Order: sequence, then structure tokens, then C-alpha cells
Amino acid sequence: MSDGSSDALLDRMMQLHPKVIDLVLDRVWRLLAALDHPEDRLPPVIHLAGTNGKGSTQAMLRAGIEGAGQSTHAYTSPHLVRFHERIRLAGELISEDALSALLDECLAANGPDAITYFEITTCAALLAFARTPADWCLLETGLGGRLDATNVVARPALTVITPISMDHESFLGDTIAQIAAEKAGILKPGVPCIVGPQQPEALEVLETRAAETGATLLVHGQDWQVWSEHGRMVVQDLNGLLDLPLPNLPGAHQLQNAGAAVAALRHLGFDAAACEAAVTQAEWPARLQRLRKGPLCDSAPGIELLLDGGHNPAAGAALAAHLTSLPARPTHMICGMLNTKDVRGYLRPLTPKITSLQAVSIPGVTATLSAAETATAARDCGYEASEAASVEAALAAIQASDPTARVLICGSLYLAGTVLEANG
Repeated sequence: MSDGSSDALLDRMMQLHPKVIDLVLDRVWRLLAALDHPEDRLPPVIHLAGTNGKGSTQAMLRAGIEGAGQSTHAYTSPHLVRFHERIRLAGELISEDALSALLDECLAANGPDAITYFEITTCAALLAFARTPADWCLLETGLGGRLDATNVVARPALTVITPISMDHESFLGDTIAQIAAEKAGILKPGVPCIVGPQQPEALEVLETRAAETGATLLVHGQDWQVWSEHGRMVVQDLNGLLDLPLPNLPGAHQLQNAGAAVAALRHLGFDAAACEAAVTQAEWPARLQRLRKGPLCDSAPGIELLLDGGHNPAAGAALAAHLTSLPARPTHMICGMLNTKDVRGYLRPLTPKITSLQAVSIPGVTATLSAAETATAARDCGYEASEAASVEAALAAIQASDPTARVLICGSLYLAGTVLEANG
């Protein structure tokens, strides 16, 4: 093994392919063959795809399974602060030593051949999961589904497709139907799929693909449903009614994610206690996360500080709905986004909720929009917008003008990661 740290090895992996995203599976299959096909030696797999909510749904599934006393591997992306967040082995984040050894092995097996960063690191995760005992393996797609590097398990135990909306149009298509066709690529013959709430054109595509593949769909509104009643969450499916606490993850949209997680757990035979653990014990940072301590909080002691990594129009709408549910308070936004996103589509639903916007660029990210570009887009949407050199500078400006306000830092998981790192 080389002497490289995981960071150094990951940097080397970034150089193996000129494109960050290149959706084919040929390179993945080649490397998996060189690694003796770890994808065939995994615990029962739950494979998740969707535009919004798949990470939260996976977090709830993990909480429910672990609440039942069983162990889970989990793979998610992107990470917020450290790559290690992407790989959980039997419930624990992968160690630095284990990660470095895996990455080194995968680099050696791949040799000089082209492969994207996501592809080779996904292969590393699968290798880790194949070698470490666990009861379940949760795989979240990175982008799309049909050609995603995670889509290599021939027969998962279950698939889950959360709500599909517009995002990554340059890779997945510029209509809901085209994007749904890519997500539907995770459907497998004879494997049931829990389907979250969908727009009609997305559901039509999923139903057509299921008929072609022989997959069984368990569809929100048909085979299961979820609602809130008297401060509780109620799920109804083929197993009957289940009364549970509301999800501990904030936001009204988490109700549908929790419903999908509970429907999945009940289909797999987990009991009510596991379902309650799913909705009360899940942890998923940078999703409407309230920051309560750390240097950023200390610098603005009277501010209510919220952090959210959502970045597409559906996420903007969900965020606006959550702000409506909060006690009235002037709300200022600190926003940084990638140049691949529909910035105006994200910002428009939030316009009536926001007093002012401070635009920032995302440090260390080449695909960031400049603060000036984000501020221009915000003004087009009706915001009172200005630019700031950093999140810290933006927060200081808001603190000086409105010291008891609510501040929402949002627009990108990459920005959220820098904030969590800066805040300790």
C-alpha cells in the first residue's frame, strides 16, 4: 500500500477522467470485475433513487433498521465535510485507515484506465460492504439511476423512488418524463419498489417501466398513504393503520419521506417499534438544520441560524413551506449555488418569505456561481440582494442591521459543508 492519506488518494482519483460526470457503466463493470465482483457479495440491498428526499429517506430507513437491533451499511453522496461520511460500515463511519487501504487497492486494480471519481469511489464502497458483515446495505444513487454507478446489483431486496422533479437536466433530460425514465432504471424484475408522491407524468413512466421489467410498484396514494393528524403521523398500507410520532427531521416534506421509509420497513417485515425509531431517531445534517453552537453561532448570539442544502425548485418550494410554518420573524438569506442549477427556479418560491439576501460564492468549488451572478438572479426574482465576500461577512452584516433575525444559509450542499466545517 502507498503512504497516501485518503485525501491524497481521492485527489489522484479526480485525475483519472477529464469529466466529473460521464454516465455510462462500462468503466464500473470493468473495475468491479478486477475486484472480483463485490456487488454480488452484499447483504440484502435497498436501492434508493429520486430527485428530492432520497437521503432523508435513507437516513430514516437506517434509523429504523438499527432501532430493530440490526446492522446496516449505507452509501450516500455528496459528503458535507469529509469523504468518510459517504460510507458507513455496519453503522459506523469508515475509518481513515480502512478508507485509505480501500482507495489504494481500487487505484491499483484500476491502473491508468479512465474512470470518474464517483465511479471508483462507489466501487470502493461496494468492496468495503462486501467484506464487512451487516444485515442490510442501503445504496443511494448519485445521479439518475439507469446509468448510476450504484446500479450494479442484479436483485436488490427492495427499491425506493422518492419524488421526481427537475434537476440535472443537462444529464438526465429536460422533462419530468425523461428524468423519470432515468430514475426508473433502478427497477428490477420481481423486485418491489416503494414509490413516493409523483407528478402524473413521472408516475406514468414508472408504471410503464415496471410493466416492462416485471417490477412490483407500491405507490403513494394507491398502496400506501401518509398524513398528519392531531400532531401525529398516520401511515396506512396493506398492513393496516399505524400511528406514529411526527418525524424528528424538520419540514413538512419530511412527512412523505417518512411515509416512504415506513412503507418500506413494513413491507420488509419490520415492526411498529422499528417504524417509530425511523421517524424519531434519524439524523441528517444540513436539511433545515438549526445551528445552536459553534463559532458562527457565537458571532451572532441573537440570530436564529438555519442551514439547508436544497438546491432545486422543488427544494425551494419545500423550504418556503417550512418557513411559513415557523413563528413570524424577519428572515434573511445567505445563498450560494452551483452554476449547473436553476437558480431562479429555486429562489422564486422563497421570495415572499425573505427580507434580504446576501449572495456568496462557494469557496473551493470551481462550479460555483459568483456572488454577483447569484445576486443578479435574486434581484430578478424580487429580492433585495447584495454581495458578501464570505458567509462570515454576510452574517456579520445581517447581525449589525437586524441582530434578532432568522438567517437561512442555503442553496448548495457544498456551501452547507463549508459552513459545518467552519462552525466546528
